[in-house]
Amino acid sequence: MSNGALPDYLSMAKPNPKSNRAPWYKNTAPTYAGIFLWFVFWSQAPTGGGSGVPGGVLSQGVGVALLGLVVAALLCHFLFYLVPGLFGLKTGLPLYIVGTSTYGAQGGFLMPGFLMGVLQFGWLGVNAYFASVALAPLLGGSTAVQQGIAVVWAILAAFVGLKGIQYVAKVATFLPLIPLAILLLMLAKTLGGLGDFDAAKLVEAGNAAAAAEAAAAGEAVAEPVAGLSFIGVILLCITFVVGFFATAGAAGVDFGTNSKDEKDVQMGGLVGIAGATIVAAGAAVIIAAGAFGKTGNYALNPADPTFMGGLMGSESAGKWMGLLLAVAAFPPACFSSFIAANSFKTTLPKVNPFISVGIGAAVSILLAVTGWAGDAMAVFTVIGASFGPICGAMMVDYLLSGNKWAGPRKGWNQAGWISWAVGFIVGIAPLVKLANIPAAPLVAFIVGAVVYFVLAKAGLQPPVLEMPTAAAEEAPKAPENDPQATEEGE
Repeated sequence: MSNGALPDYLSMAKPNPKSNRAPWYKNTAPTYAGIFLWFVFWSQAPTGGGSGVPGGVLSQGVGVALLGLVVAALLCHFLFYLVPGLFGLKTGLPLYIVGTSTYGAQGGFLMPGFLMGVLQFGWLGVNAYFASVALAPLLGGSTAVQQGIAVVWAILAAFVGLKGIQYVAKVATFLPLIPLAILLLMLAKTLGGLGDFDAAKLVEAGNAAAAAEAAAAGEAVAEPVAGLSFIGVILLCITFVVGFFATAGAAGVDFGTNSKDEKDVQMGGLVGIAGATIVAAGAAVIIAAGAFGKTGNYALNPADPTFMGGLMGSESAGKWMGLLLAVAAFPPACFSSFIAANSFKTTLPKVNPFISVGIGAAVSILLAVTGWAGDAMAVFTVIGASFGPICGAMMVDYLLSGNKWAGPRKGWNQAGWISWAVGFIVGIAPLVKLANIPAAPLVAFIVGAVVYFVLAKAGLQPPVLEMPTAAAEEAPKAPENDPQATEEGE
């Protein structure tokens, strides 16, 4: 089909040339590591994303919790990141272009491009909420103060993301060192308590804490709940980690455009994703276990100012550590706004970005001030349900196309959209009480992959449109009768 059938955003697409690319340790790995060093991620690790289960992921001990994190980290790398990263490497094109193979030249405009932008405002709300929780104790700690901080935080991040992200990028490289230093300091304070840690006592303490909280609120005290089983801990780790990572996995396409070869894609993920997950979340789990072993106090949020102050022996120190963690979290808030703004500018070119981003920021503020953004497990479930099936379908599309990008498909790719809808319903089911599906983000990925494969084989993929030479210069087409040349040309 002629190039004239392509939407403008496809016909004008240009790949990132090889000359602009750099080794994995200069881009992919440190950027992804910064995501996992965000305190909102690792602070949720001991509870498994705020699951509310007594003992959280430590129900079966430190070893099982760490095993669960390793499994989840490897799943993120191999299932959610690797294929998107290879897509970016081989095409040099961003996610909203590459996604037109899986969702169509028309449909790809909304999925995954626009959806990525929308969900970034959810992340901005999460960032604003947890930053306000960290900062509020310095200003009295009242609910009104916390909400005010959240409002200002979201507005500033949205504005900087829209207009001045280049200035934040200059310091964002170094700010992740703050949470890393705080994690190392708390590890040094708590390692001595690991020998006295008892998982059964932790579960008992969790039940006692829940009963005391219910009694204080005048509610009926529930019966004690047993801790998670071995498999339960593994599945909770997968739910928490994969749900958090899903959008960043699809964004691996954009990271891949900056990679020089397949080794860079692999090493960037193994170090920046799998390695950083294990280090950051693993440290938080060990800190929580060691602190309980030393004090016997039930507290599973290592980034809470009270928790940190207790370890340091100074309430003031805990508050200032919370401030430092919040400061380090500001660049991620700006980057979320930046990604959302770019998505809206691309998909809604006729709408003033101040209006579209302003509406998104207002939604972020609503999520933060109402406390909805503080329900980490709900947020991770929505993210995993939204992008789990996208990553699954993209992987199958890649494999069916001979380990390469097929190119944009005409109109709306029904195989992609149907697989996403089915996968999303499966992924969101636990949150809306439709069904109790363990590791829902992973199941959503599998369902999206399987449904896409079946529908693609049934002929529901529309024909591929021809891309202009300028957009395919990094991946020239080889003769159809020469598979080896095709692989080398990518």
